[in-house]
Amino acid sequence: MKLPRWTGLLLLVAAVGVGAGLAYEGLKPDAAPAVNYVLLDGTRQTSTQAWAGKVVLVNFWATSCTTCVKEMPNVISTYRKYKDRGFETLAVAMSYDPPAYVANYAETRGLPFGVAMDSTGEIAQRFGKVQLTPTTFLINKRGEIVKRFVGEPDFAALHGTIEKLLAES
Repeated sequence: MKLPRWTGLLLLVAAVGVGAGLAYEGLKPDAAPAVNYVLLDGTRQTSTQAWAGKVVLVNFWATSCTTCVKEMPNVISTYRKYKDRGFETLAVAMSYDPPAYVANYAETRGLPFGVAMDSTGEIAQRFGKVQLTPTTFLINKRGEIVKRFVGEPDFAALHGTIEKLLAES
């Protein structure tokens, strides 16, 4: 039986375990893709261009993902800690997640940041064919992806990186 090429990565992610997400850092940061999206409430369409000059955390998640649900309080506290210093967060719900589940989760948990439904899968596609959740991207003020986490990030280390990025001019 021939296994898909990504099986090795999946096994590696599983072996790492919960709470120890893998961080990928390139030698040269890639530009974040230009994406238009509508927030969950449907009232505001925006794009990644609105992030210019901000440090941004983009979190791909699903209500059926136990690690996503477990890490969300840390995503919320990270947003609250840095939001007044030029930090933004966008939670992108995967295309297979029922919109009613996402809306209910966002409302009952009081998610304080933007939530986008990626109903067509275009946002995940543009961010490098995201399939595993949670997958999180950290973007600097110049619009470059500086870190990619598959699994739950080490939030203490993430906060240290955010501090450095916010201090950049």
